[in-house]
Amino acid sequence: MISVCMIVKDEELYLRDTLIAIKRYFNDVIIVDTGSQDKTKEIAKEYTDKVYDYNWCNDFSDARNYSLSFADNSWILVIDSDEKIIDIDYEKIVQFINSSNGDSIGRITLINDIDDDNGASTYKEFVNRLFRKDIYKYQGKIHEQLVSVDGTTGEMVPIDLVVEHLGYTKKAISRTNKIYRNINMLKEAITDKPKDSYLIYQLGKSHYLNKDFKNANECFKSALVYEKNLKLEYMEDLIETYGYSLINSGEYKIAKEILKFENHYNSTEFIFLKALIFMNNGEFKLSVEEFLKCTKMSESKIDGINSYKANYNIGVIFECLGISEEAKKYYLYCGEYIPAQQALKRIGNF
Repeated sequence: MISVCMIVKDEELYLRDTLIAIKRYFNDVIIVDTGSQDKTKEIAKEYTDKVYDYNWCNDFSDARNYSLSFADNSWILVIDSDEKIIDIDYEKIVQFINSSNGDSIGRITLINDIDDDNGASTYKEFVNRLFRKDIYKYQGKIHEQLVSVDGTTGEMVPIDLVVEHLGYTKKAISRTNKIYRNINMLKEAITDKPKDSYLIYQLGKSHYLNKDFKNANECFKSALVYEKNLKLEYMEDLIETYGYSLINSGEYKIAKEILKFENHYNSTEFIFLKALIFMNNGEFKLSVEEFLKCTKMSESKIDGINSYKANYNIGVIFECLGISEEAKKYYLYCGEYIPAQQALKRIGNF
């Protein structure tokens, strides 16, 4: 009923675990190799006989669409080689397919593992990955997106599939040149589409991952000039990442410009960013109020921002103000969060 399609290159580090998880549920697995120099193809052939070479031409969509051509089934599930299925309800996915009129798109939950300055963290997002190959194809040389062949798009529906993504860990980033490759490809794409807000946003994200906040800021600012529709799915992430980039580059006053979008977004992520902006501008009362709002939110895409990370920052504010007992209280709310443990030792709790 479902074919899994992958494109790979030099992914021997993660591919075996990825395929072991896939093969528990899916039989038709297509792997298109775009020029591996390691043991990627050898590992792939242990799990499927449908391994094909592709002459890389700096076009992810072309490679994706090439992989679809070998699928035995109409429904396609796209999984990347640095991703691993960690939770699935196959029967409910079948129900989704049977109840669909064909043009619906299944959205999986992607858990991105991220190494930040305070240790490991996660970021959750929902991405379009299950679709019919006769109705949809990929478009865009990089950060490719699904588009319908007739110009219409069906309903996007969350499905019961959770995937862990390891591509943003320091280990994954350090062993590849993906960031630099993406930057170069995005610059080339923007040459053809100089006012494409989505491409400029993605270039900013690549600079941000590379900790080049100056260029990231310029990209995010430009993207906001070219796109005014704040309801587009990527816009909130654009604005929030711009805010973090400004904070990381010490542009605290400029970061306050992000607050003009507060009437459009009320997510835990945006409220947490507001709190950080107030905090870095010395507006501590407002900052504490926003962090406390976060602790009352039931959901967050970023691990800890509605619990230990919000409480930790409240503790930092009270510590900076010399109110040690309040600081200790909020640090203790953080459990085993290492920065909070260090703070408690610093102020003499232990």
